[in-house]
Amino acid sequence: MPHPLERIVWMPSPPLVPDDTPIDLTTIDLAHLGRMTLGDADVEREVLAMFAAQASDLADRLATMPFDADRLAHTLKGSARAIGAFRVADAAAEVEVALRGERSTAEPIRLLRAAVSEARGVIDVILKRS
Repeated sequence: MPHPLERIVWMPSPPLVPDDTPIDLTTIDLAHLGRMTLGDADVEREVLAMFAAQASDLADRLATMPFDADRLAHTLKGSARAIGAFRVADAAAEVEVALRGERSTAEPIRLLRAAVSEARGVIDVILKRS
């Protein structure tokens, strides 16, 4: 005979303190992320954590205009698209355009850093909720 506790259908408890932090779902396309990770929540968390670290590092490096800035911007654009951080991807694409056109990169990099910061904030909220 099974133990009485084995017959109970367990449900997760709500948080003791409600988390009312709004998530701008347009910052990270969670449906896209879910498709890319085949709906595996553990993989989603791992990918988001890796992206947050990589995006900050690449944005900081781009701000110094290294010799491989075009490659760094391209890498960040691809990574961002892969997880659904489309604002970051678009901003990285603008950095690429500025580099190719030999235009000032100051404003595109400022916008990229802002997009990365916003994405990191959303990722932090998502990781704390999971």
